[in-house]
Amino acid sequence: MKSINKNELFKRQTTLAELGEIGQEKLQNAGVLVVGCGGLGGSIAVQLAASGIGKIHLVDFDNIEVSNLHRQVFFSLEDVGKSKAETLSNYIKKRAPFTQVNFTKLALSKFNVFELIAKADVVVDATDSLPTKYLLNDASVLKNTPLVYGSLYKFDGYVASFNVKQKDESFSANLRDAFPEMAIDIPNCEEAGTMNAIVSLIASLQVNEVLKLIIGIGKPLINQLLVINSLQNSQLKIKVPNKFSKKAIESIFKNETYSDPSCEIQNPDWLISAEELKKTLTSPPTARPILIGVLEGLKTSLPLEKIVMLSQLDNLEVDPSKKYVFVCQKGLTSYRAVQVLKQRYPEGILLSLEGGIANY
Repeated sequence: MKSINKNELFKRQTTLAELGEIGQEKLQNAGVLVVGCGGLGGSIAVQLAASGIGKIHLVDFDNIEVSNLHRQVFFSLEDVGKSKAETLSNYIKKRAPFTQVNFTKLALSKFNVFELIAKADVVVDATDSLPTKYLLNDASVLKNTPLVYGSLYKFDGYVASFNVKQKDESFSANLRDAFPEMAIDIPNCEEAGTMNAIVSLIASLQVNEVLKLIIGIGKPLINQLLVINSLQNSQLKIKVPNKFSKKAIESIFKNETYSDPSCEIQNPDWLISAEELKKTLTSPPTARPILIGVLEGLKTSLPLEKIVMLSQLDNLEVDPSKKYVFVCQKGLTSYRAVQVLKQRYPEGILLSLEGGIANY
């Protein structure tokens, strides 16, 4: 392979007076942790490497699926079934000769988060798991590390730079200042769907934040949350007041499990298989279960009696003499609904459709 000259490779960047060779050297000396190697993380990691970030560590426990490819554009059909983190790492090694890239094929947890953050100058949240987002945020606050946040919901995207050290040695707002409570009824991209354009757009904005923070130029999204809607081409900046102290987050971290439902082992006694449900739906009307959808926007031919949000379960009355089957897209939110209702109706016949509508 032809030898690549570093000055030639980064010439278009170093030509910028605001960046120059000094800024490029800052990028070369920086280390970035990218958690999540899907639609956001893939684009983020490749762009950061192409910009000349010296060290990138990728974290993702998942493997590539066909349904990922419409937005995870750095994977090919031949990559299906392979590790996301490892495959992305191999791509970057071919693309960026001056970037040292490593990867971890494990889920982020309280037991490994500090070790992974330790060598990072900036942490990038490219996940679609709310518990993981809060874990990353809290750990970044405790380790005084800036966190570049990105999130997606259908046609909307959210970007912010959290926990950035200020001139007076204080730190800017963090995720808990923007969203104090971890919502339990917001579907991820797999359940709600997303268009690839908004994914690429938010990824590029996150890259922009990382570069500004490392080089020390421009105005990062500090103490504010940028919200973009791709359908209307609208954007809004929301001020985020700094409320949660480091001491408060230390207490939260100590008691929070940050468990992700997608990694949880489900109680088989609370599940009904697709085959079993199909059989019961052919039974006489009096023997059929009451079907309840969880989350708005479910698309299914199942005869749902109603659709509820997890936040509305307190208003749902259950008849102990009847059988209820809760359904959602992947079987995660519906299982959570059963967990919640079992606390109120321990003797109730409450089941979740195993694997969700996607597996029906």
